[in-house]
Amino acid sequence: MTGDTERDILNELRDKKARSKGFERLVMAYREPLYWHIRRLVVSHEDAEDILQETFINAYRYLDEFKGESRLFTWLYRIATNESLQFLRRKKLPSTSYEEVSDTLIQTLYAENNTDEDELLLKFQEAILRLPEKQRIVFNLRYYDELSYEEISRITGQSVATLKTGYHYAAEKVKTYMINSQI
Repeated sequence: MTGDTERDILNELRDKKARSKGFERLVMAYREPLYWHIRRLVVSHEDAEDILQETFINAYRYLDEFKGESRLFTWLYRIATNESLQFLRRKKLPSTSYEEVSDTLIQTLYAENNTDEDELLLKFQEAILRLPEKQRIVFNLRYYDELSYEEISRITGQSVATLKTGYHYAAEKVKTYMINSQI
């Protein structure tokens, strides 16, 4: 989306008379990319739909607090990421390890893709789900959404240097997992 379109949407959102039209345009513009971002984090379609809805509700609720210091796109991704992480944390019991949560997400991945899905693609997605949470987020945002490290930094609150290191380690882990799973 261009900066002009984003600015138009933001102007409509700030105008009380045009707010509902602006919000409709916001949802139409960002629904699909946000859905896939959330889905890559939580795996389940139903959970992703619920979190997407919560993301837009929160965006609408806190619209007046958006200062415009970042792009609207970045702000929405930050809300979606936080909502997804909160969902995963609520799902995780105190005695549950990260590996167990990962295993649950991987089981969901295979359960929801039990058709003729490409086996190599499923292995790739499994490799990503095995990454530590922060590495998984930076990998998804960089690899799938093709965001710059600066944009990812605004979304996650991490420094660019930390993100570059995290992405490098994540890519190496994914590559190693893919090589080892071919044996």
